[in-house]
Amino acid sequence: MKTRNLPLLAKLMVMAIVVVMIMIANPSTAGATGQENARAISMAGAYTSLAKGFHAVSFNPANLGFESGRMNGVELIGVGVAISNNSFTLDDYNNYTGAHLNQADKDDLLSKIPAEGLKLSADIEASVLAVGLGNLAFSISAFGAAEVNMGRAPMELLLNGNSFAETIDFSDMYGEGYGLGSFNVSYGRQIYDNIDRKLAIGGTFRFLKGFGYEEITELDGQVVTLSTGFNGEGDVVARTATGGSGYALDLGSSMQLTKNYTVGITLFNALSNVNWTDEPQEYRYSFNFDTVTAANMGTDSLFTSTDTTIDIAEFSTGLPRSFKVGLAKTTGQLMWAADWEQGFKKGAGTSAKPRISTGAEYRLLSFFPVRAGFAVGGKRGTTFAGGFGFDFSLFYLDLAAANYNAISGSSGKGLNFAFSSGFRF
Repeated sequence: MKTRNLPLLAKLMVMAIVVVMIMIANPSTAGATGQENARAISMAGAYTSLAKGFHAVSFNPANLGFESGRMNGVELIGVGVAISNNSFTLDDYNNYTGAHLNQADKDDLLSKIPAEGLKLSADIEASVLAVGLGNLAFSISAFGAAEVNMGRAPMELLLNGNSFAETIDFSDMYGEGYGLGSFNVSYGRQIYDNIDRKLAIGGTFRFLKGFGYEEITELDGQVVTLSTGFNGEGDVVARTATGGSGYALDLGSSMQLTKNYTVGITLFNALSNVNWTDEPQEYRYSFNFDTVTAANMGTDSLFTSTDTTIDIAEFSTGLPRSFKVGLAKTTGQLMWAADWEQGFKKGAGTSAKPRISTGAEYRLLSFFPVRAGFAVGGKRGTTFAGGFGFDFSLFYLDLAAANYNAISGSSGKGLNFAFSSGFRF
């Protein structure tokens, strides 16, 4: 027998959904990712060996060591936003929102959710000022990421209700997010020169100001359907903070193989630490119920819960460490690049899955570059990207869009938009 629309199950869904709401209530932001660079986004992120001047801050500071990698100028603004999930498309949203769902519809929705669960992620970055001067670059930015995994069980419970002798486990859910402002200083220096072959090294040091941090540190819970009724218990523990400060260091190297080709490697957040000192707190929610039946489920005494917030000691976190290796053709009417990115753990702003990106830029007219890119793997899976720019001698404007897991925006599972503009001198 199946029971639907039960008040008790609604309470349990609230407990599950709180994991998502904790993160969405204060969407926060992650280490400098180049998300605000429209040229890079339009090439699906394949930019390690193409980045020049102040753009090298987010991709490879070693490029500043080459004369060809310097770009004196000022970027006034750069903004990028990416939102994605691993299950549903815009078409799914339009087809099923507000509709009466039959069993075939429910089965179709559940078939789209992988075994790891429904994952939601968001990244945003904004650069309010960037300056390039020779082999030095400076920038001020705000950046971040949030990621939540709801698990598959809550969606099955929401769509199908519960069945006899079924255990619904919430322990595979997690969430993390953080927001930071950053003042960045990059320097690159050439250390080897043999005709066309040159080698440079560089680093980016970031002074960080924390805006907020939230992490689900513990999540255990399950509901069991028995012949006598329902039993269940669970705990959610999260730690939060509203501010802090810290630092991060990126290291890079770059080699010009010829006048036309460059290869580079960057280790992001080789060293990093953020000390969260403002209002560090721990949030706890617990529930317990025993032998709840259809006859007695309206009795409040059968369902007990606690909801507390306590002050905790200051704590420290690091930014996600990753590296990129890139090869690029850096001159001519047609330029192209290919990158391999590898993170070391899954979480907000990073993935342990490798990602391969490719992109190209073609100057249809000298002032009108058009760009396209393609990537697979990593946090967002298959990516189709494109964009264009207006590139004059003193002024430039770049626009970009990317779609995840499909060429069509309505069939994709997320979108990425970016624009950037500035002056050269």
